[in-house]
Amino acid sequence: MEYASFLRQHIEQIISLSDEEFKLILKFFKPKEVAKKEYLIKAGQKVTSEFLVVKGLLKTFLFDKKGKEHIIQFAMENWWISDYPAYAQQNSGEMCVQTLENCIVLELSLTDKTQLCEALPKMYRFYGQKSFGGYVSLQKRVLSMMKNSPKEKYELLLNQYPQLFQRASKTMIAHYLGVSRETLSRLHKK
Repeated sequence: MEYASFLRQHIEQIISLSDEEFKLILKFFKPKEVAKKEYLIKAGQKVTSEFLVVKGLLKTFLFDKKGKEHIIQFAMENWWISDYPAYAQQNSGEMCVQTLENCIVLELSLTDKTQLCEALPKMYRFYGQKSFGGYVSLQKRVLSMMKNSPKEKYELLLNQYPQLFQRASKTMIAHYLGVSRETLSRLHKK
């Protein structure tokens, strides 16, 4: 159970846990090993779970009407990923979640998350802080997409997540930044 110590460390960055509390928490998470290029969520599928990345890299993406891929999020170790609008409403989503490497994730359904928080109310604080952090990151990304030049977006991503450039293809990074592959190549050469 290599994932158990990972999960405990992840949660204890925000709240402290007794051994008994952690045993309770562990019951709600389902470990999954997922091969590279597999889907955890497909567009049109009912979304009932979110995933904590123990090992590996994933992306959340969708295709526009012209078939162009738009990457909404990358998720690496210690990050959470899902189609959150569909997860929150427990309905069919329009985004996909796919592995880019062989991955180990911990799956948590919304039902289990609710039961966990009711059984251990301090988990509300944990999820509140995680959600708040995710919301802040999302707003920063939206603002960057709106106001920054392609060069500024590239440099910001490179400074914040240099390891992403070793793990994701240039085409995927271009899709995430909203620039062409050619533009990304020019920026990368500078």
